[in-house]
Amino acid sequence: MKPRVIVTGTAGLIGQYFMKSAARWVPDWEVRGLSRSDLDLTDHAVVEQVWQRLKPSAVIHCAAVSRTKDCEQDPQRARRVNVEATAHLAQLSTDIPFIFVSSGEVFDGRAGWYRETDEPVPINFYGKTKCEAEQLVLQNPRHTAVRIVLTAGISQGGDRSFVEDMCRAAKSGKPLTLYADEYRCPLPAGTIARAIWELVAKNASGLYHLGGSERLSRWEIGQALLSWYPELEGCLTEGSASCHTGAPRPADLSLNCEKIQRLLSFPLPGFRSWLKNRVHRGVDLWDYEPSLS
Repeated sequence: MKPRVIVTGTAGLIGQYFMKSAARWVPDWEVRGLSRSDLDLTDHAVVEQVWQRLKPSAVIHCAAVSRTKDCEQDPQRARRVNVEATAHLAQLSTDIPFIFVSSGEVFDGRAGWYRETDEPVPINFYGKTKCEAEQLVLQNPRHTAVRIVLTAGISQGGDRSFVEDMCRAAKSGKPLTLYADEYRCPLPAGTIARAIWELVAKNASGLYHLGGSERLSRWEIGQALLSWYPELEGCLTEGSASCHTGAPRPADLSLNCEKIQRLLSFPLPGFRSWLKNRVHRGVDLWDYEPSLS
């Protein structure tokens, strides 16, 4: 029998890419996806029954309340899902690899190019839940936490990635202000899926940063997308994070990814170089093609 890996959060962006790329990157594994409609991860008794029935050999935990605004508006739900459910799944997976998809939002964004050894200082509730969950997961030396920052992709519902959010706003006629002084290191969803599948295959544990090799402002990201998403033309306005209202947002979440890069069989791309190497031919722009490795 093939070893079985459970992927949670398969209605989300990253989870969807894990499922559609599994046959390519881990053909010797049986992959079982679980979305919120399949299983309420906060119902611990039912979760335990499912784990006993499926008997996984590994778990990739993507499910989360991931929008900062949602976490601020309902912190109790955010903590139940992001912290308590994660801790429970990690406990059920004590003797097997458990990969937790975390976030660079654990940092305050004052420095940039963060390494795994840098002290987390979250400034919003989403970041606080991810930081707490990481600490619980990494108590087990067999377990893994992977911090990502900004993911480009196409979801089934068209409402999961930052690119989709931008295009939806543009099509509705809403002006879109992008901060020229807020920095991220975006990465295509297909690349994230491939990288984490390689960690699973290598049985790598511990804490890793996973981001693109380019540090770009939100404004620079928007400009890079114009040739691919013409609906954005004329809708983008350059702004400053000093004018931001709402939940705190870290200014610079660029990640140093040297640690994970040493384990991977392919180079982590920069966002603009990725776009430059793509061609318009009706394929998923954000999937990982072997020809780009």
